[in-house]
Amino acid sequence: MVVRPRPGDQRQGLLVVGNRVLRCALGKGGIRSIKREGDGATPLGSMRLLSAFVRRDHPRRLVSRLALDPFRPGDGWCDAAGDRNYNRPVPLPYPASAERMRRDDHLYDVVIVLDANIRPRRRGMGSAIFFHLARPGYAPTEGCVAIHPRDMQWLLPRLSSRTVMTVTR
Repeated sequence: MVVRPRPGDQRQGLLVVGNRVLRCALGKGGIRSIKREGDGATPLGSMRLLSAFVRRDHPRRLVSRLALDPFRPGDGWCDAAGDRNYNRPVPLPYPASAERMRRDDHLYDVVIVLDANIRPRRRGMGSAIFFHLARPGYAPTEGCVAIHPRDMQWLLPRLSSRTVMTVTR
């Protein structure tokens, strides 16, 4: 999978999978080669798909070669750069800053964790870089790549732990 910025709008992109091109949302900070916590940028480079999470309480038939683990109500993701669990899943409530993974807006009904700043993990170099569902109109993300739910449903069966997403300029 290759992600390129859309001509004329660096906060939207084109996701190329084989001979199919899907529209996607990118970070509000565009694409950056050096990612920093809070810059809103999508990291430039190649990222493996590490794991996938889904909301099982929202009925949708999903099939994938990736393991689709269910979210629990208390699942979070630490975005506090100084915390020992920075850029890792954590239980909520959590004493440091952490994003709630089970969202009400459906963006995280399907979330694929990308290996951006996972191994090695460097504090302050970006956290919670996911591949998830897009907002209406493909509004920018906080640094993730997001696609339409219909496109995600088409793409999921084609993904595996060997799939790599490459973000280019």
